[in-house]
Amino acid sequence: MKFLQNKLKPVVYLCVIALCALPLLIALPQHAAPQSAGNPLDLIVDPTQSALHWTLGSSLHTIHGTFALKSGRLQIDAATGKAGGEIVADATSGKSSNDGRDRKMHREVLKSGRFGEIIFRPDKIAGKLETPGESTVQMHGTFVLLGSEHELTVPVQADVAADHWSGTAKFSVPYVEWGLKNPSTWLLEADRSVTIELELKGAVQAQAAQ
Repeated sequence: MKFLQNKLKPVVYLCVIALCALPLLIALPQHAAPQSAGNPLDLIVDPTQSALHWTLGSSLHTIHGTFALKSGRLQIDAATGKAGGEIVADATSGKSSNDGRDRKMHREVLKSGRFGEIIFRPDKIAGKLETPGESTVQMHGTFVLLGSEHELTVPVQADVAADHWSGTAKFSVPYVEWGLKNPSTWLLEADRSVTIELELKGAVQAQAAQ
């Protein structure tokens, strides 16, 4: 009997230590689990929290305008750099501070009555995307304007958390080179490229483990 008691003492001591440590472990701050390495990020764009601004320089003044975003969803595999999804802007929503100029833009330049969407479809990223954390990456993809596809690389600053994300991008679109009409007149010479600034916010969609 004494021999058996001596054998059981270490087991009893371990049980006591475990019971004492359990409340301490429960009391520790709980952190969201990082994105699984094998699962791509699924980033949803919330159009109500996002914005697209454009700027066009000219010989007389600089024109500022906006487009409304319709939808957006990006899938990014941080391990391989592969990307998918699309960001869609409503071409018919484009406006500046001048109604007459906007009507001409829609009728002659954007032809938004026929081409109602402006789309960017990414296919890969270059650079390390922190999940979670802040990152600067280069996003390569296809920009669709007036129904034609154009290759484009966009510098992106992203901040990814467990359940939400935000991102900003600023890039130039050579719209004249891409086949859009130059809106210049005898009085005003417009730049041949327009600057686009994107501000995106949304949710991180949970991914089931593979």
